[in-house]
Amino acid sequence: MIVNFSIKNFGCIKDRQTLSFEAEKSKHLEDFYVHKIKNTRLLKIALIYGANASGKSTVLKALDFLRNLVLEPASIKTEELEFEPFLFDPSTPKQNSELAIEFFQNETKYYYEVEFNRHAVMKEYLSKSPYNTIIFKRETDLKNRVAKIKFGTKTKISKYDKQTLALNTLWNNTVLGGYLKTNIEIKELQEVVNWFEYFLLSVISSETNLTGLVNMLFDKNKINKNTVLNILKKADFNVSDIEFKKARKTPFLQELYTLLTLEIKKNSGLSKKKREQIIEKIDQNIIKPFLFHFVNGKNYQLPLEHESKGTQRYYGLAGLLALLIHDRKAVPIDELEASLHPDLFQHFLLTFLANARQSQIIATTHNREILNDKDVIRDDALWITDKTENAATELYSFADFDSSVIRNTTNRLNVYKSGKLGGIPNLSDYYLNVDYGQEK
Repeated sequence: MIVNFSIKNFGCIKDRQTLSFEAEKSKHLEDFYVHKIKNTRLLKIALIYGANASGKSTVLKALDFLRNLVLEPASIKTEELEFEPFLFDPSTPKQNSELAIEFFQNETKYYYEVEFNRHAVMKEYLSKSPYNTIIFKRETDLKNRVAKIKFGTKTKISKYDKQTLALNTLWNNTVLGGYLKTNIEIKELQEVVNWFEYFLLSVISSETNLTGLVNMLFDKNKINKNTVLNILKKADFNVSDIEFKKARKTPFLQELYTLLTLEIKKNSGLSKKKREQIIEKIDQNIIKPFLFHFVNGKNYQLPLEHESKGTQRYYGLAGLLALLIHDRKAVPIDELEASLHPDLFQHFLLTFLANARQSQIIATTHNREILNDKDVIRDDALWITDKTENAATELYSFADFDSSVIRNTTNRLNVYKSGKLGGIPNLSDYYLNVDYGQEK
């Protein structure tokens, strides 16, 4: 599980900002919100509020960038890292960016930090509990474009494996990315790589093909149909069953599918993993889910694509929710409320909190109604992004405010709407200086 995540000089974030999942001392809604690992109490949800262009999505993009930096290492030295530093300052584009994450994997707490620019990973550091034991430190020799890795005294690795790993860690790779390209085994590195690959999921946006994702999860037996069906039933979608059918492959569709897969397999510019992912997405779109509705004593089937946008969206979220309940995952979701009624939005969160144990959701949202009820959500699970006068993003929690702003009896929604917490747009009046031209 994630303990905290820090960002510096990335997108609209200039100075170091930290999103923390460590629960405050309050025991409010403890059984729903908090999972304890050793002596650390961790929250299962972080909801990020803020005006448009305030930096909410940047937090998720930074987390996704870090995941890809580890799992999809560049294959050649000249490949640049695809991101933007903070651009509203003449000095920051010339400075390195930094991302750091602290997390638990198999009850061991790891701290991983990486410093980089568009051309190279400049510094890298990995340690673990107890006593912040150093696993490795890395620096890059800019002149020779070579990564220099120094391992901690307690990291078991042969001299030959050190040399092999150094050779495979290009200056624009992380050490973890270099490890993925190396046929050696280092226990700590494998544990961390596994966390990034299997626990931390890619960002889900309102444009993400959730249907394809859920179809793939069903196909690989990662989720149970009865769980998804139960979630849909409890959300009042009048769904009695789910069935999957292969789309009819016309000769043209079959030929197109064959050509696409052949071309993708021949594309040497894509990594093997990327090619497999693209082919998998093509396969996903050939599987068609049908929802059954029980009406007046009869079952009627309807292709999912003919259902409403809200039903399609919640079908995807139901599959994702089933995965979070039956497995341990962390998922960043952008605009979680997209196509959802406010009551359904709340129902989704409560279903997750009541049933998931060691999974986490980091979501951006504009849904304010949930702030109205203190019996639904804790202050430390609510976060705000706000812009400073220098157009840089600040990230802070509702729990950071003292009792002069938020008391136990305070209506959080009213305080947020009043602007006292920040994170809302500073709007002007409605009248425009419009030149309508000379009247005829």
